[in-house]
Amino acid sequence: MRDLVLVGGGHAHVHVLTSFGRRPMPGVRVTLIARDVRTPYSGMLPGFVAGRYSFDECHIDLAALAARTGTNLVHAEAVGLDRSGRLVLLKGQPPLSYDALSLDVGAAPDLAPIPGATEHAVPVKPIAEFGRRWLAFLEDVRKRKRIVVIGGGAGGVELALAIDHRRAAASVTLATRDEILVGHATSAQKKMRAILARRGIRALENNAAVSIDAGSVGLASGERLAADAMFVVTEASAPRWLAETGLTLDPNGFVAVAATLRSSDPIIFAVGDCATVLRHPRPKSGVFAVRQGPPLAENLRRVLSGGAPLPFVPQRQHLAIIGTGDGGALATRGRWSVEGRWVWWWKDHIDRKWMRRYR
Repeated sequence: MRDLVLVGGGHAHVHVLTSFGRRPMPGVRVTLIARDVRTPYSGMLPGFVAGRYSFDECHIDLAALAARTGTNLVHAEAVGLDRSGRLVLLKGQPPLSYDALSLDVGAAPDLAPIPGATEHAVPVKPIAEFGRRWLAFLEDVRKRKRIVVIGGGAGGVELALAIDHRRAAASVTLATRDEILVGHATSAQKKMRAILARRGIRALENNAAVSIDAGSVGLASGERLAADAMFVVTEASAPRWLAETGLTLDPNGFVAVAATLRSSDPIIFAVGDCATVLRHPRPKSGVFAVRQGPPLAENLRRVLSGGAPLPFVPQRQHLAIIGTGDGGALATRGRWSVEGRWVWWWKDHIDRKWMRRYR
């Protein structure tokens, strides 16, 4: 019996579980190691914050999925690898052996660049923990009148709009070191600025957060924003234990993988936010993690059969649909963008369809 071990319940691994459940490989036992047994679909989390989805609607029950697919579920946190012994090291539990391994452990919050953020701010990543953090935040939400969201990418903008919809009585400020939606169409940026202005959300562009304390956020301009709650949606960092694995990493500490999604160790693959495809670098987004699922499943089968994995080339441009929390959304791809309520219906249909595959 050969052991295929999947570390982390990310979007790509959810697909691998389903694939091997529908078409098992003789002589292969599949094990999933998951720190969190309820894994969120990142595309639906802003809708959850806005109150449009319940916790269950946007989270996959990994225990139920493992039972349906014949997967052995180990509820534990991976903290390292013993590659010579082919072992996954677990926190508080005995190590687990593998014959083929895949890592989909996400990313850690990178709060170090902002002094005080670790003590006083709520990081969005890892996303597996954010749902619980938001529920805890709602318990005393009435005390939170002044909210600052730090980070002007699609995730930060979408979170600010979702919070504004859920907490109409609060004032929401968005602070970002660059322009909002950098990398997206200029038309999308203009539309989003108009949406933020219409909703009364103050957008502070090219004005990075440089410090955070218990009641305020300091900006590069010297302004200090009074705040009762601060959310950080900036670039995340790699899990620290990856540095001890001996695998080749990119300059930021993420696992460097080939176009086949295979690491420098031929029996170890890595996908999602914890990995960087050197030949085809893409933003660390759920959009790309979802699409890594099918090629990862196929290449794991090939390696377990003694074959060679095939390269996977992700698309250069992707459709981004940013919910505005109030039942509308902005869609953008390349130089094109469009907004409206029908865009939200489109996004909702896409997200619910994806979730139905794994529930």
